[in-house]
Amino acid sequence: MQRRTLITASTLFLSCAATGAWAQAYPNKPVRLVVPFAPGGTTDIVARIVAEKMGAALGQQVIVENKAGGGGTVGAMEVIKSPADGYTLSMATVSTTAANPAINPKIAYNPITDFTPIINIAATPNVIAVHPSFPARDYKSFIAEVKKSPGKYSYASSGTGGIGHLQTELFKSLSGTFITHIPYRGAGPALNDTVAGQVPIIFDNIPSALPFIKDGRLIAIVVAAPERLAVLPNVPTFKEVGLEPVNRMAYYGVLGPKGTPREVVDKVNAAVRKALEDPSVRKRIEDTGSLIVGNTPEQFAAQIAAEFDVYKKVVAQQNLKID
Repeated sequence: MQRRTLITASTLFLSCAATGAWAQAYPNKPVRLVVPFAPGGTTDIVARIVAEKMGAALGQQVIVENKAGGGGTVGAMEVIKSPADGYTLSMATVSTTAANPAINPKIAYNPITDFTPIINIAATPNVIAVHPSFPARDYKSFIAEVKKSPGKYSYASSGTGGIGHLQTELFKSLSGTFITHIPYRGAGPALNDTVAGQVPIIFDNIPSALPFIKDGRLIAIVVAAPERLAVLPNVPTFKEVGLEPVNRMAYYGVLGPKGTPREVVDKVNAAVRKALEDPSVRKRIEDTGSLIVGNTPEQFAAQIAAEFDVYKKVVAQQNLKID
């Protein structure tokens, strides 16, 4: 009995030592950070702002890789299928972890059980904006115009099942309006076509839309934020116009595959937090209109679960389906 106990203790010690040594060695090669959308959208912007300093904290390069398609699900599946060793991570968005899974029963993953939440980098307000050719410059005239001409206007989104799609559909239901959905393969292409006047309306994240709003190439109509934004002080929130349920911000975080070791989770979380301590990184994110978060894995997991629950209810209540 004594010999068996000694063998068991020895085995346990060696196992713990090996795990500790492996954790200390991570990372010993570059880390992929998959952005599940095309370049140019907010997810891509936030990822690239953080990646360099995050890599410096880890001691290895963090390579941002865009994998667009399926409203973010192609990139999400890329990470799910990867080894849970910390070398393939994903940017997490409301689209990939809540809105899209809520509306699409064919998505081959569960956002609650098939990922390892690591950290929420930033919370981002959203905005309905229009091309300057649209015959409205404020919310009152905008709502009057779309109600006057049901079906005449269309809106661009990052893809079917994305946050822009579901938030606009919720807006339509609550406001009694009808505008046609034009899905794209990411926020970048959707934004480009709206700026070019190919589509008159977009529901986009503030970081990617703001430069065009500042340049007068888009007109901001209403924002989804807790209060008016300092960068858009004259634009009301959805709460102000009587549509508080639409007043939800997006999140941009980091996920690993299911089963990513806690030691790796903690190292990546610490590296992102270190990056967010850099004044230049904070300024670049805050200048987009976003709010720095930098929370724990447990807090981020709770946020994902809460958002998924909200959008499941939205889909059921509004009877939303994949086009």
